[in-house]
Amino acid sequence: MSNSSSYQVGEVVEVLMGRDSGKLGIIVECVDERFVLLTDGDKRKFDRPKRKNVRHLKSTGFISKEVIDSLSESNRVSNAKIRYVLQDYISNHSNKVEIEGE
Repeated sequence: MSNSSSYQVGEVVEVLMGRDSGKLGIIVECVDERFVLLTDGDKRKFDRPKRKNVRHLKSTGFISKEVIDSLSESNRVSNAKIRYVLQDYISNHSNKVEIEGE
């Protein structure tokens, strides 16, 4: 597991604990040193992200430039873009992790 301080907005992470364990998500906000807000663009939309303890996450080391750019420009990311980034990550990194609902 990664240290809590190493998580960044736009980072693709794997959920290790809870009902969504084994799924991927993108960090859209770092609440404090212990919690982040996570979305997958499908079950967890941008408008209602999941608050997760960073100890229950595993970093993939991939940070989406598209998500960071979108957040800096308009302070939000479309759910379609989040789904696209996650699907693109899965197809390019051959992980055995799935997006929620697939």
